[in-house]
Amino acid sequence: MTRATSTTEQRPYHHGDLQRAIVVAALDVLSESQSTEFSLRELARRAGVSHNAPYKHFADKRDLLAAVSAVGFELLAKRMSEAMQQLENPRERLAAMARAYVRGGVDNPALYRLMFGGYLSGQVSGRPAIERTAAEDMKALLVDAISDGALGPVVSGTASAPTVNGAILVFWSQMHGLTLLLVDRLVGPADKADELSESVMQGMLEGLANSIPVVPPGVWIGPPPVE
Repeated sequence: MTRATSTTEQRPYHHGDLQRAIVVAALDVLSESQSTEFSLRELARRAGVSHNAPYKHFADKRDLLAAVSAVGFELLAKRMSEAMQQLENPRERLAAMARAYVRGGVDNPALYRLMFGGYLSGQVSGRPAIERTAAEDMKALLVDAISDGALGPVVSGTASAPTVNGAILVFWSQMHGLTLLLVDRLVGPADKADELSESVMQGMLEGLANSIPVVPPGVWIGPPPVE
């Protein structure tokens, strides 16, 4: 497995309060160990505070991991946004976003699994609100890119919401699947992630240019609606 890169240089915020310091510590432990099997006591030690301090801001470990996952979505959105900067062609922008998406998951598999896995989904409650908000912001990048004409005239700014959602479903399914295949070493090597992303995406775009799948009524794309 590719060694995870530290999130230190990527964080969209700075140290400044206890809550963020604890999240920073959790991001570092997750990146180093590639496991969520750490304690709040360990994070408190890393942050240089008392072992009870994390509970002033997080009710329990799940609450903390929801905040960590939300930052993961922020970092991934930031990575995707930066990758397409100074690119004017909509298709090239979407391709850059695809490469950044896959690379983000390959570089830190444990964070990616936390963001997209079932750990934070309870049987009664859905995903935490803080995480849903960050995930929606990331999805908005895809909506903008596709609406700008990345798929050609078949999907443009005048396309209906179901059409855009159908295109996003295919794009996300392909990129998410490729990311997990690389992370699980069912496809490799990991250092070919960018080339694989480009190849898969170009084939996907050619298919979408001819046909957009129909999303059945009542299906959501992205975080599920709050009941």
